[in-house]
Amino acid sequence: MTIGVVGLGLIGGSLAKAFKFNTDYTVYAYDIDEVSYKRAVLVNAVDGKLTDEALSECDFIFVALYPQATLDYMKQHAHLIKKEAIVIDCCGVKEFVCPTLFALAEKHGFHYIGGHPMAGRQFSGFRYAEVNLFRGACMILVPKPGEDIALLEKAKKCLVRAGFAHVTVTSAEQHDEIIAYTSQLAHVVSNAYVKSPRAEAHKGFSAGSYKDLTRVAKLSEKMWTELFLENRGNLISELDFIIDSLTEYRDALAENDEERLMSLLREGRMRKERIDEEWRELE
Repeated sequence: MTIGVVGLGLIGGSLAKAFKFNTDYTVYAYDIDEVSYKRAVLVNAVDGKLTDEALSECDFIFVALYPQATLDYMKQHAHLIKKEAIVIDCCGVKEFVCPTLFALAEKHGFHYIGGHPMAGRQFSGFRYAEVNLFRGACMILVPKPGEDIALLEKAKKCLVRAGFAHVTVTSAEQHDEIIAYTSQLAHVVSNAYVKSPRAEAHKGFSAGSYKDLTRVAKLSEKMWTELFLENRGNLISELDFIIDSLTEYRDALAENDEERLMSLLREGRMRKERIDEEWRELE
């Protein structure tokens, strides 16, 4: 099996390491930053550069670039991808990229499945790439309508070799709606929370709660700005909802309404407990 990895940041670099060190696959990679590629070579995470010739040999191609860069790369290289190869992108939004890439795959005869690995760190770049980043993680796949189940199974078998334990299949629309809540909103809240003047004086006064809530405040503003804007409708809806919810807590405090405040806190606790129990039953 021959794997191509486009982009050697945290995700692409970790994919390259996972396939190179955990399988007998051949791994070719490309990054616009030559330093990142040289780092990958130094740690033996790749077998060679993903040239146009190497691209045409790949059975699987993982494109781990920002959404617009993903579209640009695929438009420039789609004609080089061999028939029956499977291309999986790793973008954090799907409605922005999937329609164009489905059309390119149809035109040039290869297969495309939208992808989003549910794993990461608050750091970026190849230096933070980990061979076991995806161990036990979930991979979201967005196939074209009516895609062959056998093709999805083939993709799943490949992903398992990289460490993924679960595959969730969904539509581009549902992906973006849910990711706005589970990922994008969390990053906005964390980034806004740490701007409090109190953050400067937290030393000695903080423990797990502060660390958990501020972990993803340290983000790549370039990447997340692109992701937020490409999914702005869904993200605005989530922001409106949480602003309304926070206003309820604030009003209960301002009115010294003990009963209302306790009710709000109880509702949140019970909802968390119920959701956790439902997920335990599914596991």
